Amino acid sequence: MGWVQKLKTKWGIQSNFDFIMIMLAFSLAGSMISVCRPPIFHLLGITKETHLWIKILVYVPLIPPIYQVFLLFWGTILGQFEFFWEKEKKIGRFLKQSFLKATASLRRS
Repeated sequence: MGWVQKLKTKWGIQSNFDFIMIMLAFSLAGSMISVCRPPIFHLLGITKETHLWIKILVYVPLIPPIYQVFLLFWGTILGQFEFFWEKEKKIGRFLKQSFLKATASLRRS
């Protein structure tokens, strides 16, 4: 079984067209992030001279949620909203559980 078929099986999709649209949405969302990040960093005053750890502290909480919005946007445009919305809900549940576990752990300490 090839990698395309493995992904189609994992994601529960049948159509090659749907697969292509999903991959295109991932590509377009990633491309938009690479175009949007520099102006966002500029607005926040982050330059080439800014320490790497500051860039990471800004990047991690800011850019991934924007990427998720772009995925929903392109998924909707390309007719794959349901696929991406299910993925977003999974990510949300995972983050909620992780946060609850972390806060419970802190309370016990």
